[in-house]
Amino acid sequence: MGFNFSNPLSTTNTPEQNERDKKLWEAEDLGGIIEDNNRLPVPVVWLVALTILTAFAITFPLWGQRPTAAIYADYIKDLDKPEIQALQSDAVAMEKIIAMHQGSEYNPQQERHPVTMDDLRALKPKIEALVKKGVDLKDYTVVGVDVVLANFEGNYRADGTRIRQQPWWDKGYTIDIFYLIYFFLSVTLTVKRLPPYTWQPTHGH
Repeated sequence: MGFNFSNPLSTTNTPEQNERDKKLWEAEDLGGIIEDNNRLPVPVVWLVALTILTAFAITFPLWGQRPTAAIYADYIKDLDKPEIQALQSDAVAMEKIIAMHQGSEYNPQQERHPVTMDDLRALKPKIEALVKKGVDLKDYTVVGVDVVLANFEGNYRADGTRIRQQPWWDKGYTIDIFYLIYFFLSVTLTVKRLPPYTWQPTHGH
């Protein structure tokens, strides 16, 4: 039962093993069920690959990141600035606040989770209360006009508090990747123990 990897995409059997398998295939009637030695259609292979890549792409944790209180903290500070309060239009005021923070590390998240001036006014006392407590604003999620403790449990900090920040990568992804590699290697090695698909049994005909 040795392996021959000289042409693994065709067969991993030795020529002697293939000959024995061919004789067994022809001799076994499988209860009257006829089994040919056809390859898996190439479009099906590509469809499986596309399905897996699409599933990984749309469930990537980074795309599902929820807005945290930290990304609006600087916006909140600008609400009391005279130049912002002097503006008559909320839309213009919001545009000016956004422009004042171009280049911020939070710009990508701010773009994915835009807010209005009314949202900022509702969030202002809640975020300011958290700032006074000295907590990490990244541990708090903004849900509508509410600010709640994020539903994530990470490692503990030196002060004993727990990190509650959504990771850009999670253990489930790691498990999935190793499982898929294991699964496809196992299936490939099993299928390639058959004779090459260029050979077809005659079924006694």
